[in-house]
Amino acid sequence: MEPTRILIAEDEAITATALKSELVSLGYKVVGITDTAEDVVRAAGELKPDVVFMDITLKGVLDGITAAVAIRGRTGAPVVFLTAHADEKTMKRSVFAGPFEYILKPFTRKELQSAVQASLQKRQAELEDRAVLQR
Repeated sequence: MEPTRILIAEDEAITATALKSELVSLGYKVVGITDTAEDVVRAAGELKPDVVFMDITLKGVLDGITAAVAIRGRTGAPVVFLTAHADEKTMKRSVFAGPFEYILKPFTRKELQSAVQASLQKRQAELEDRAVLQR
């Protein structure tokens, strides 16, 4: 079986590198790293990841919340928000993006693994629900 394919959107190089290292050591395949919302939306369409790890605050005009909405609408890929911003306003706004999981920085290896597994399970349930509705 192919390893789970993960796309990372993180504008802090040190965090992106650490995240990639942890995910690879857990047996996942990191298919790309981007640092802007525009790039992650484009990359998600091209690379078709199984899961996207998304920092809420990214370089550029758009943020990770906006990118997550676009990705969910275009590819359906589950998005895991990785953020240091857990203030009430940001959290309320992020709900509209339909994230599958949240991880607060600094992250642990166990949190990453749990988030990937939970996201994949939720996505599978979502696909099964759609199949039932289309019958």
